[in-house]
Amino acid sequence: MMNRVARIRGTGAYLPEKVLTNQDLEQMVDTSDEWIFTRTGMKERRLAGPDEFTSGMGAKAALAAIEDSGLTVDEIDFILVATLTPDYIFPSTACLIQQLLGAKKAASLDIQAACTGYLYALSLAKSFIESGAYRHILVVAAEKLSSITNYKDRSTCVLFGDGASACVVSSEGEGLAIQSVRLGSDGEQAELLIQPAGGCRLPASAETVAGDQHYIKMAGNEVFKHAVRRMESACKECIDAAQIDELDISWVVPHQANIRIIDAIAKRFKHLSPERVYKTVQKYGNTSASSVGIALHELRKEQSLQEGERILLTAFGAGLTWGAALLQAQR
Repeated sequence: MMNRVARIRGTGAYLPEKVLTNQDLEQMVDTSDEWIFTRTGMKERRLAGPDEFTSGMGAKAALAAIEDSGLTVDEIDFILVATLTPDYIFPSTACLIQQLLGAKKAASLDIQAACTGYLYALSLAKSFIESGAYRHILVVAAEKLSSITNYKDRSTCVLFGDGASACVVSSEGEGLAIQSVRLGSDGEQAELLIQPAGGCRLPASAETVAGDQHYIKMAGNEVFKHAVRRMESACKECIDAAQIDELDISWVVPHQANIRIIDAIAKRFKHLSPERVYKTVQKYGNTSASSVGIALHELRKEQSLQEGERILLTAFGAGLTWGAALLQAQR
């Protein structure tokens, strides 16, 4: 049997043009640029326009990733889309992206693991590729978080932005080999980060709309505690599974939730300089599932990754969900 190694052979990203600055938010809620920046590390975030949706942003990131991979749309045979802001509850956003791309040969599937969605999708893509079930898989992570953000709630509205990322996973060509992935979840903590209404438990009604139940609700301090601990454990499990040492890690690309979580994760890596923990949080805020993929794409474009360099991805999100993935540059 052929020994297949799944690898990311192309990446892409899309960010809407509209910029929402901290100064803009000062005009909307009782906050300040200093308060936001010192607590979150954020200066700006991007907002999709009224005619921009998760599917369209995802398709743009996908086209960039396919072009970067050297493949064509016709060669994609599976599309995995990670999002918590789908265009509709059904049909899936993956099917909408398939139509926008004209990827008529591809099967399509949505994944909902909140901010950890990109890593959950990578794990599935790795399994599908290495089992021989599929040859070329498109992973898309896209979010229009502005559609579920309450811009009267200063504890959440300063955090979130819109955007999309994508990658093509294959067993062929040069790229970033997916060496190991570790995932976890804890449904007992589900209410710490939740959109209460809109599902079958609390369908949309005049009361749910009036009560702001269709917006993100978050217990920030509790989420912080879980996020740091869970991401650290997932990273260590990934490193152990690959039978390497922390010293072998060249870059850490964490979920861009806020600077305090990123800095807390960075301190867990005693032999890695802070400059090697890649950040986009200051530019884009928290874009949920798409944030790790956007950061990975920008890292690849800004740095000339050398043969053998290892990149550790990690994320944490609602569910609770968390995970880590170890990549290695290969020719």
